[in-house]
Formats: sequence, C-alpha cells, structure tokens
Amino acid sequence: MTKSTSTTSRRGFIGALALSGAALGASGVNAAPAKLTMGDIKKDTDLACLYHCDFGDPQRFSQMLTNMNNHLSAYEFDPMRIKLVIVAHGAGIKFFLADRSGTPWEKDQIDEDIYKRLAGLAKFEVEAYLCEITYKRSNIDLNKTRNDAFLKFVPSGVATVAELQSKGFAYLKVG
Repeated sequence: MTKSTSTTSRRGFIGALALSGAALGASGVNAAPAKLTMGDIKKDTDLACLYHCDFGDPQRFSQMLTNMNNHLSAYEFDPMRIKLVIVAHGAGIKFFLADRSGTPWEKDQIDEDIYKRLAGLAKFEVEAYLCEITYKRSNIDLNKTRNDAFLKFVPSGVATVAELQSKGFAYLKVG
C-alpha cells in the first residue's frame, strides 16, 4: 500500500468512526455527559497534551481551538499518534453548556460556530473534561451541559490537570 492510500484509508476509517460516534451520541436524550474518576484517565498515545481552560473569553477559546487544530495537523490528524484534551473549570465551562440560563453566564453571547469547531476536533478523539466542583459551587445542573460523547465530567478540574501531567500529558494554556 502506498503512503497516500494508507493515509486515505486511515482517514476514511477514522471519519466513519466519528460519524458512528455522532449517531450514538445523538441517541442519548437529555442525558448529561459521562463521569470519569481519576483512575479512568489514561495516556494511551506516546504524545499527549492537555489544554487548560479556566477562562471565559470567547476569542481566547477560539484561539485555543486554532492552536489545537494546528497541533493535530503536525501529526496529520492521526489520533493514534497524539491525544489532546481540554480541562475546563471556572468560567471555561460556559462553552460547553447547552443552556446558560440561571448561570453566571446566562447573558453571554457565544457564537455557535465555536462549539462546531470543537465538535470538528472531536472527530480526532479530542475530549473535554469538565469540572464537577465548578458546577456544584455555581449551582449549575449537570444536565445543562451539551450531550456529546467527547464531553466528560471529572471530580475536579485542577486535580485533573495535575493527574494528566503526572501521567505524561504536556501542559498548554492559551493567552
């Protein structure tokens, strides 16, 4: 098999997986994302990086997504070579909410294209880990979160940052 045929086949396979995952994710009605424990968090690629999102600035979030796309492009968008995750807490969770009513960010206007860009990155196995402590302290119902398979709840955002680093994930923060 030539390199271009191999790359095309792998991309086609990954694309098919992404589409099947999207179909499965769409079938869950009004269910909050899955919950992970610290023990569930694994590093299963040689290269892995966490992007720390504790900010609520949409331009900064957009820049983070651009950086992640560029990061993935350096590895030909191959999730067998690199794993990227976002750890969000504080104001950073507002980008993952389907319903911001009753939250500190209910009047914030967020361009829906930002989330579409994130969903596009999820096709390459990017995940977002959302801090349950932020939800509890802000009295936000977990069910206000978008229901996508790439979103996961973690007990604590800052503890998850440390856990990922201890497991070999590099740390990046935009801004």
